[in-house]
Amino acid sequence: MTLRTRSKAAVVGFAAVAVAATALVAPAGAAPDTALPATAAGHEATQRAMDAAVKSGTPGVTAAARDAKGVWKSASGVGNLRTGQPRGKNDKFRVGSITKTFVSTVLLQMEDEGKLSLDDTVDRHLPGLVRGNGNDGRKISVRQLLNHTSGLFDYLADEEYSATYMEGDGYLKHRYDTLPPLKHVKVALSHAPEFEPGAKHDYSNTNYILAGLIIEEVGGRTYEAEVRDRIIKPLGLKATTNPGNGIHLPQPSSRGYAKLFRDQPDRIDDITEMNGSQGWADGDIISSAHDLNRFYSALLRGKLLSPKQLKAMKTTVTSPDSPDTFYGLGLQRFRTSCGTTVWGHGGGMVGWLSFATSTEDGRHQLAFNYNGDWDGGTMLSLVNAEYCGTPAR
Repeated sequence: MTLRTRSKAAVVGFAAVAVAATALVAPAGAAPDTALPATAAGHEATQRAMDAAVKSGTPGVTAAARDAKGVWKSASGVGNLRTGQPRGKNDKFRVGSITKTFVSTVLLQMEDEGKLSLDDTVDRHLPGLVRGNGNDGRKISVRQLLNHTSGLFDYLADEEYSATYMEGDGYLKHRYDTLPPLKHVKVALSHAPEFEPGAKHDYSNTNYILAGLIIEEVGGRTYEAEVRDRIIKPLGLKATTNPGNGIHLPQPSSRGYAKLFRDQPDRIDDITEMNGSQGWADGDIISSAHDLNRFYSALLRGKLLSPKQLKAMKTTVTSPDSPDTFYGLGLQRFRTSCGTTVWGHGGGMVGWLSFATSTEDGRHQLAFNYNGDWDGGTMLSLVNAEYCGTPAR
């Protein structure tokens, strides 16, 4: 998920929005991944950037990269502030808005199968759901959901919702609550739209709640089942799951930490357990850095989508408020400090910041996760370090 509300906007929202301001999946019969030591040539700068992020205050970082030399995994810092246990190289974590690339991939596959069109209106698949306060699903297309040009209010920006489920005592009290997707939609529709559909790009998590509901309507089964059978199982992503209503992280994993109280900036809370339904199709997936690399490599190498569908996914729009933001259909384009173009997505949950990127040819990936949500400003350094050999920001 991505926030743009008050203090959390600079925290959880950074991974999916602010970074933009500037794995090799083997074919059948191919050799398995070749593991490289953590000090393998070509990744020293990335390791230094990870260590610097820990030094600046993030508890721990786990990362993985894939390139022509093989797979590199590493970690820095601690995974448990109480025991001092180090962060694990194979940690599973909540990926936040990286989930959106999975959701978009499913819908694009469904279009390729003739089950829907990106130009269908939301109302065609969810009749009468998006109504009220100037909102009208008859005027919003599926494509506009996926590239965030629908104008729908981001439910996470609702002050009452944020205070109840994202901040302070509200979060600590309600972190185990089950929240059905329609609750998120109801919160969003209690607000007028931000603009007319198609007028501009503005990131809203509400879009992907609706996208998940459309998947279920078109497929006749759960969004989680579609993601599992279309992506997770075919690619062998053994560390990747949808949590449903579960509250625990599968092992191996580290603890997640958040600064929930704006009036207590030095207070850090362990927020590892939470009900997975509070994210759903806009940000619920649990995965590892290695699995994310495999996913983005497969995606960009055309293993999941036809050329036509991949081209549609990579057709970007820009934001008038952030002209360096290039957002496609659940996929972002970034340019590193040395000019390399990479594709991917960022993600944030309370307590977690993640980022996953790949070169356009799908032959070089980097994915990583912070188990603290307050220092997103160091994340771009890791990307530049991996692709440019320098942590310049």
